[in-house]
Amino acid sequence: MTKIAANNTAKLNDETPVELQEMAAAIDALPARYRDAVAPALARVVECSTRRRRILNLVQEALSQLRLDMKYLIFDLEATRRERDQYKEMLEQDGSL
Repeated sequence: MTKIAANNTAKLNDETPVELQEMAAAIDALPARYRDAVAPALARVVECSTRRRRILNLVQEALSQLRLDMKYLIFDLEATRRERDQYKEMLEQDGSL
């Protein structure tokens, strides 16, 4: 295995899609001259895939946090409306006495 192919294999991990792992294994099986020609492209694809996965995870976390924040805001809004209605009712009762 060449130095470039070894570096690409080292970048692969459990989060790397199975298809890319299979492609890396197939590239590692190629003769050195072909492997050396294709290995840099594989490294870029793996890097892009990893970056996209990280971005997707960040977006999913942000959406989860946004959903939670919205639930809190809706709860606060409903509580504020209830308080307003209670105070309004108290004022109306005091005004009628």
